[in-house]
Amino acid sequence: MSQYSASLTHFPKITYARYKKLAAYFSDLKNLWEAELPEMIAAGLEEEIASEFIHWREQNPTDKITERLYKEEITTVSLGEPNYPKLLTQISDPPITLFIRGTLPKQDLPTLAVVGTRRHTEYGKIACEKLVEPLARHGVVIVSGLAFGIDCIAHKATLRAGGITVAVLGGGVDKNHIAPANNAPIAEEIIKNGGAVISEYPPGFTPTKYSFPARNRIVAGLSLGTLVIEAPEESGALITARVALDYNREVMAVPHPIISHVGMGGNNLLKFGARIITSPEDIIEALNLQNLQKLVAAQLPLSQTPQEAEIIAALSREPKHIDEIIKQTGLPGQLVSSTLTLMEIQSKIRNLGGMKYTLLA
Repeated sequence: MSQYSASLTHFPKITYARYKKLAAYFSDLKNLWEAELPEMIAAGLEEEIASEFIHWREQNPTDKITERLYKEEITTVSLGEPNYPKLLTQISDPPITLFIRGTLPKQDLPTLAVVGTRRHTEYGKIACEKLVEPLARHGVVIVSGLAFGIDCIAHKATLRAGGITVAVLGGGVDKNHIAPANNAPIAEEIIKNGGAVISEYPPGFTPTKYSFPARNRIVAGLSLGTLVIEAPEESGALITARVALDYNREVMAVPHPIISHVGMGGNNLLKFGARIITSPEDIIEALNLQNLQKLVAAQLPLSQTPQEAEIIAALSREPKHIDEIIKQTGLPGQLVSSTLTLMEIQSKIRNLGGMKYTLLA
């Protein structure tokens, strides 16, 4: 069945609704390649679409499509097959076929979507790394979209932790169509390290302004929950969060200062009931993964970044102004400010006001 489902997905006019009609009518999709116009109309295809398909299939025999997939080292999995992701079958409009380079994670591994803005801040980067790495290290699969910014930070953090990550694309997964092209080396690293680059679009498909939002439903659909790291009010990350809500999946967000432009989207999600996330343990609790709780908590170091270690060394029980911390550590002021904010949220330090900080007693 997969060969014919995958071939059918190459037809530009196929939709999930049309596919369901054809799959219901033809007990074996192989028969679709031999059917004539009246039979296709009886199956529910519009006459114009059926005529287009007949012409298209003459130019695109399944053997030719299968050969190309083999040469590109692309595998497929289609609806109805045992290894099709179970979580994805539960959404209202699952992809007919997934085109895959690499290896899909095992079905019993927990999955977390991590999304955010392309124009991230240092705070967003630190938050993403601190949340993702411990989870990835202990078996949580990180799903994201390979876009610039938070997506790639999440993928890279997972790779550093030795975890598995899945990149969902808005275009073809073949090497010549990875988008954005500058992130193609990350895609290859994901594959090399046991993860996967996947798409509902066949090889050769160039992303459009519609395909990127459409892929967000797959990011959410593959995941037990969606974590928004950082997002302005108008952001593709919020599309992922909204569809996650539609799928009755957990939606989580990292809190931001009220003056943060790139944090407004996440803060708004929190106002409307998203789960507030300040530590990996919060995510474990939200996704009901208590079997990971003790393991992750036991291995979280006091300072997870070199910047935190330097700031902790500079602080004491006595109040210290941020200017003194910057001078003593030699770190850029913006980096010190964002790191202090994150450490405060995680209850590692106390903000005394007046830009003065101290270690917790």
